[in-house]
Amino acid sequence: MKYDSEKRRDDHPRAPSQSEWDAMTPEEQARVYASLPGEVTDAELALPEGDRHFLPKVRAFDTLTGHFERERRRIYLACELPVYYPAERRFAPDLLAVVDAEPGERDKWVVSAEGRGLDLVLEVHVGGDRKKDAERNVARYARLGIPEYFIYDGGKRTLYGYRLTGSRTRKYVPIKPVQGRLPSKRLGLALQVEDGRLRFYENDVQLLESAEFIGELQKVNEKLRRSVRSKSRSLKKEAQLREEAQQRLAEETRLREEAQRQLAEETRRREETQRELKQLQAEFARLKNHRG
Repeated sequence: MKYDSEKRRDDHPRAPSQSEWDAMTPEEQARVYASLPGEVTDAELALPEGDRHFLPKVRAFDTLTGHFERERRRIYLACELPVYYPAERRFAPDLLAVVDAEPGERDKWVVSAEGRGLDLVLEVHVGGDRKKDAERNVARYARLGIPEYFIYDGGKRTLYGYRLTGSRTRKYVPIKPVQGRLPSKRLGLALQVEDGRLRFYENDVQLLESAEFIGELQKVNEKLRRSVRSKSRSLKKEAQLREEAQQRLAEETRLREEAQRQLAEETRRREETQRELKQLQAEFARLKNHRG
């Protein structure tokens, strides 16, 4: 079967329908996959909206990537990656997630080739056409069967979440906040806007971005260094006190031995004096008897 991957509807390339894909040989599928562009055109992208649009999605990607790597959990995350659903106009969401998917590098996500669609999409809205994210994408992502969709409004610093009501439904319902946070069943996390920034939580514990995580590690490392230095000083002080105690003990031992020697000498002299006295007494008695 021949398929022209460059044919366009609304001036955007599309992947073949699922029936067309299934009718292809593996070699034909590989050729079609390779022919699908891995980049989007300027016409498909929204106008640049500065750091308020760029930073939230990059920080979200950084936070989630670091968290799931530390948890050793398989998940594919990407920003502005071209996504091809069968026979659908391609799109490139600000952030996408596919749970239990190999996290290797990709130029595009072709649903027919991967065997599955997206699990979650996050769009960041700052200015421009709000209906694109808040209305048209809500209807479109639900129709495509994407289980969860979140919108972070960077201008208003607000967060909206939607979830499919079932595996066969194609209609979103708003996600209800739980303790002020929107839970994501697919990620096993909760999202919240805090101090004007989009944050993620696991069991009420805020996930840290890489810079924050490194900062905390540096604090722990510095605390450990201070503890080691303090312990080293303490050990040196203990060694000094131990050495001084040993010196005092040696001096006391020397003095005690000297006293014992003096006592032994005095005892010897006393015994010598007593012997001499006895000898004189015996001599005196002998002379007295001799005169009598």
